[in-house]
Amino acid sequence: MNKNMENKVLKVNQIVERLNNAKSMVMVDFKGISVAEITALRVKFREAGVDYVVLKNSLVARALKEAGIEGLDHLLVGPSAFAFGVKDEVAPAKIISEFIDQTKSDKMTIKAGIIEGQVVDTNAVLALSKLPPREVLIARMMGSLNAPVSNFVGVLSATLRSLVYAVDAVRKQKEGIE
Repeated sequence: MNKNMENKVLKVNQIVERLNNAKSMVMVDFKGISVAEITALRVKFREAGVDYVVLKNSLVARALKEAGIEGLDHLLVGPSAFAFGVKDEVAPAKIISEFIDQTKSDKMTIKAGIIEGQVVDTNAVLALSKLPPREVLIARMMGSLNAPVSNFVGVLSATLRSLVYAVDAVRKQKEGIE
């Protein structure tokens, strides 16, 4: 095997490893992004623990085939960049969506995504980007779980309070008679 082929095989293996280790991946098309914009975007990605890379479409196609992921081949045309969410499923979609909203241009468009091994379309990626942070979702869930218990305690205390008021009223009435 020649040196060029060995490099390609190595790169494909690295992409397969990224696909397997990532919780999510968002594929974007980018055109006309300035150096300042891409640098700021990369800083946000790095802070969120997202790997953002520009890869050759042919190598990604091979890697997807090796990873057993189908349905993205038709989107591997033109300039493609990939944001791999290693720590968080939502981070790549959120950052890209915010960038698109802030620039209000077609410099970057979402092609598709992969969430936990499942290929999703642009609308699903955008819906994912609109989810609140994980901590907020957990707090809401805990509040939902806690609400019935709190309501039950409130009902019990109201019943006990009513009983105390009734006993107190009877006591006052008897003191007034005696």
